Amino acid sequence: MTGIVLAIAGISLLGAGIVALRRTGDAWRVGRLLAVAPHLPLEAVAEAARSGEERLVRVHGRIGSDEEFPDENDKPLVYRRQRLEWTDPDGRRQVAEEERLAVPFGLEERGTFVAVDLDALGDGLVVVPRIAEGTAGELPDAVRTRIPAARLPADPSTPVRLRVDQLSAVEHATAVGVPRIGPDGEPVLTAGLGRPLIVTPLDPDAAMRVLGAERRRTVRLITVLIAAGGALLAAAAVALILGL
Repeated sequence: MTGIVLAIAGISLLGAGIVALRRTGDAWRVGRLLAVAPHLPLEAVAEAARSGEERLVRVHGRIGSDEEFPDENDKPLVYRRQRLEWTDPDGRRQVAEEERLAVPFGLEERGTFVAVDLDALGDGLVVVPRIAEGTAGELPDAVRTRIPAARLPADPSTPVRLRVDQLSAVEHATAVGVPRIGPDGEPVLTAGLGRPLIVTPLDPDAAMRVLGAERRRTVRLITVLIAAGGALLAAAAVALILGL
């Protein structure tokens, strides 16, 4: 009887942890795909695109582009996204304004080049963000004039933040996506099979830390729930073996 009770409790905690994990949204999905997508060399990815094989792959290479642009520190970039965000009373992140500047780029290795589909690259970009925080009342008049009032919080004390995500042209990166042939007849990595396109210049551990940074409390809770659930299931197995 004790073993059954422990098993039920363990399954319940594991279930709660999984539900909480799924509610972390795209961060959980992106992190999982970075961890489980099978790795292929760039040459094999290009061959898969030409053969018409639809499969999710992970690939690593040096970022390459013929159209770099500089940031304010003259660092060459291929992608820059700037978002003005705030959180509504229900805890949902709202995007008041988003600006994106990007040039065609891809990953290259030993003479093989696979383009990245810019139009498919959204929240799958995982970089260390640059963040400036303040309140809605501190926004410059030029910003308030540019953005429709309906997109901004009515309460001037509402916290807002400016988030900048950018990708340098001098980095190596890991990408996860589906290889296909682009409009120009060349291999391109894009979203597909119900999965987003992911690009990150970070190593796996650093990428996971960035993905979990905004939900640290939730991540800790999930860790506790899953660990406790696993411990209870182990105890249940011992109790059942002993006939308890």
